[in-house]
Amino acid sequence: MTLAETVNNTNSTNPFLNLNYERALEDLGDDYYDEVTAAEFSQHILHWRNDALLPRLGLDPQLVKDEDFICAFGKFEGRKPLLALRYHGYQFGEYNPFLGDGRGFLYGQVRGTDGELYDLGTKGSGKTPYSRGGDGMLTLKGGVREVLAAEMLHHLGVRTSRCLSMIETGLSLWRGDEPSPTRSSVIVRMGRSHIRFGTFERLHYLRRPDLTQKLLDHVIEQYYPHLISEEDKYALFYADLVKRTAELVAQWMAAGFCHAVLNTDNMSITGESFDYGPYAFIPSYQPYFTAAYFDYYGRYSYTHQPSICKWNLEILQEALKAVINQADMQAGLARFDEHYQNEYRSMMLKKLGFEQLSHPEVDELLNLTIQFLQDSKVGYHEFFYEMAHTFSLKWRDEPGLIMADSDIVPASGTSEIFDNWCILYHKILNNFDPQQTNIIAQTLARYNPKTVILRPVIESIWEPIAQEDNWQPFYELIKRIQSGI
Repeated sequence: MTLAETVNNTNSTNPFLNLNYERALEDLGDDYYDEVTAAEFSQHILHWRNDALLPRLGLDPQLVKDEDFICAFGKFEGRKPLLALRYHGYQFGEYNPFLGDGRGFLYGQVRGTDGELYDLGTKGSGKTPYSRGGDGMLTLKGGVREVLAAEMLHHLGVRTSRCLSMIETGLSLWRGDEPSPTRSSVIVRMGRSHIRFGTFERLHYLRRPDLTQKLLDHVIEQYYPHLISEEDKYALFYADLVKRTAELVAQWMAAGFCHAVLNTDNMSITGESFDYGPYAFIPSYQPYFTAAYFDYYGRYSYTHQPSICKWNLEILQEALKAVINQADMQAGLARFDEHYQNEYRSMMLKKLGFEQLSHPEVDELLNLTIQFLQDSKVGYHEFFYEMAHTFSLKWRDEPGLIMADSDIVPASGTSEIFDNWCILYHKILNNFDPQQTNIIAQTLARYNPKTVILRPVIESIWEPIAQEDNWQPFYELIKRIQSGI
């Protein structure tokens, strides 16, 4: 039996290789990508398989073997072509025309059981024409961090890509920002699109309005199909992208998440969160908390995220104006703040226990919440978890009983801000009957898990991996995240 015959025989039994892959992006033509070859690795150790995603691909997790993951997403057998997408982007405000998929490629596109088109994209799979002197690899710690970020954000209600697999690849990598040599990995993301703001910016740079319109038609057909028959579909697309992006950054802010590198090449055209590098969850409410050590001037600090995303949308207009009327785009962008505030208010109210709330003093409650968190320096996630953990029907009786059993909040009469917050929360709570109050308790528990991956938590599970190759703390942490506890 020849090697080719061996691969074909493997392909016939591997459920990943028998999926009905679509050619949606491939059929656009090679103006948008380069065909590449995956790196060959010295070993393949599957450390993470996201069985929760398999039913969406129409697969039964019990029928998918670890070796199926390794053959498909570590050895990359049987799938061609592998596509490295071309794009540019504004990085820290400066235009960079020397970008593109430098350590990953589009493995394939699959229609999910929900009818949505999903991209399976790699990270750490080797050099491409856009590696710019890099090795095209991903550290094992980087893979661990991305798996954790995606799962944490998903379970906090953030629209995000997720990792389908993580495989250790046996290489020793040298990195200046962590102890070297360090171990290597390759991950596969499952997300809504590989197309970025920077994909369009590249076409504008090349002065190819024909390719811009072709790509825009593709994006609308695949990801905004409700607009296909609309006469002003292009303007409506941009307005919808503004709404999706504003909602996404509002979800980050409520989750206490700092992405760290909001360059336009890291902004998805579908309004989905992806590509998690030096991210961090804020330990306390620090508006100017910055996650990336190289963000010297705090451009991408926590509090700047909404304005940066709005700026990224505004600068995208330059790339889209060959197809979309700029006045229409400005009208769409003018609603960014409204969309952001609506989503942020909704997400924060859920953290306070209210799925829906039309009380006239909602904004005052939110303002008092943020003011207390900022002034007291109490843990951001700890405060909301303590609300959920100590919640009681007795809170309806008098304001002084609210969080009275918690050690992290000031005693009654020692903080005017907190006392005012308690008075207002008590007033709103008494608009609900006892049965509805039980729903508030459930909402608090749903949106405020005890487990949050602050940096010390990540380090605590990385150390046993690095020192002893002990993955049990990692798996236990993932289980807690997915269980919402």
